[in-house]
Amino acid sequence: MSMRQGNIFAKMPRVKGREVVQALAGSKKLRLERIVSTGQVTPEGVWLKDRRDEWVVVLKGKAVLRLWGSDRLMRMGAGDYVLIPRNTRHRVEWTRPGRATVWVAVYF
Repeated sequence: MSMRQGNIFAKMPRVKGREVVQALAGSKKLRLERIVSTGQVTPEGVWLKDRRDEWVVVLKGKAVLRLWGSDRLMRMGAGDYVLIPRNTRHRVEWTRPGRATVWVAVYF
């Protein structure tokens, strides 16, 4: 692998409709993504889950997450992170409409 340098806030995509997920780096055991949301949420009745552990940090903006079986809302702002264990159902309940919420997700 060759060395790469960049800025997480450079070349911000225009988000229309669905949030934008961009792979930053990865291997067979690890995937690193930048996610940009502008009001997108997980559709009603849908729960996300991954076969890998997922560590997510909000770098800019705000979001609200919910874990399956819990009424507790996890309010997240810049600098807040959460480790979601593999196969844990979760959903994005809210991101700020019209303003970029920038996340970094690490799957391992």
